[in-house]
Amino acid sequence: MSEILSQGEIDSLLEALSAGEVDVKEIKEETEKKVKKYDFKVPKKLAKDQLRTLHMMYENFARLLNTFFSGYLRTYVQMDILSVEELSYYEFSNSISNPAMLAIVDFAPLPGEMILEISNRLCFSIIDRILGGDGGYDVGTRSFTEIEVTILKKLVSQIAGLFIEPWENVIELEPKLNKIETNSQFAQIISPNETVALITIKAKIGETEGLVNICMPHLLLEPILPKLSTKFWFSNNTKKITSEEENLLKGNLKKAAVEVACIIGETFITVEDFLLLQEGDVVTLEKDTDDFLEVRVGERTKYLGKPGKMNKNLAVKITQVIEEGDNEYDE
Repeated sequence: MSEILSQGEIDSLLEALSAGEVDVKEIKEETEKKVKKYDFKVPKKLAKDQLRTLHMMYENFARLLNTFFSGYLRTYVQMDILSVEELSYYEFSNSISNPAMLAIVDFAPLPGEMILEISNRLCFSIIDRILGGDGGYDVGTRSFTEIEVTILKKLVSQIAGLFIEPWENVIELEPKLNKIETNSQFAQIISPNETVALITIKAKIGETEGLVNICMPHLLLEPILPKLSTKFWFSNNTKKITSEEENLLKGNLKKAAVEVACIIGETFITVEDFLLLQEGDVVTLEKDTDDFLEVRVGERTKYLGKPGKMNKNLAVKITQVIEEGDNEYDE
């Protein structure tokens, strides 16, 4: 138990046991439920917080992947994170059926490589769309031809660049496709007992559904594990701008066009009077000649001024700046 019982609570518990109100077996069962099995042969190397951070990062990657495929294939695409879990590399490789599309990506400057697996159904559907089909091409289980592998290499090379943005708050990546393997036996990037983080994305391209798996070895993540926490990730989520970027932003703001209007005065007349207006008629305004004129920027009164002339043109001389908090002119 996490809390220490007081003497009064101990006495109450003993009285309940003596009276038969509490069964010792029930207490034992509740205690046993808290015990969890732990396999020392496969130690857990990734904390739940680190897995949650990976989940958030790859939600962003899934959105980028969704946008990329929608534009690339010109069809409806839906990508959703299905799970982020920790397991051994043997469990991952044992679940892969041959032939398979296994892209081995170098995650420089991190040590080692990771694997991007796209299910065969999705691969053949993507290839069919790229070659002008409707994406409904289904050939069952067969090996990829050299032409198909070449198309997939070009595709995955572009997908590799999408990893940069989701990881930018943790590390500046330079991912690059090393090779594509169609047999899982030739994709042994680490020993079978090593721990990996497996991110599974459920994908739907047109009418074809399949899975996209991202296998990241613990050895690859080890140098940045302290940074894989939600606290660190959110604290670095806002990028600091440089003085050069700040000056550029100020310059662009100065060039922004805004609507400025001077309110000379206001009044109300009937529709009948408005229809009978003739040239030379005088409309009396609610302002006196000595009153300040309101100068509005957009919908907000920003300045007060006096009417006058400048080079034979009507003008307004700014005499006061209205600061925020001046209730009379705030809207």
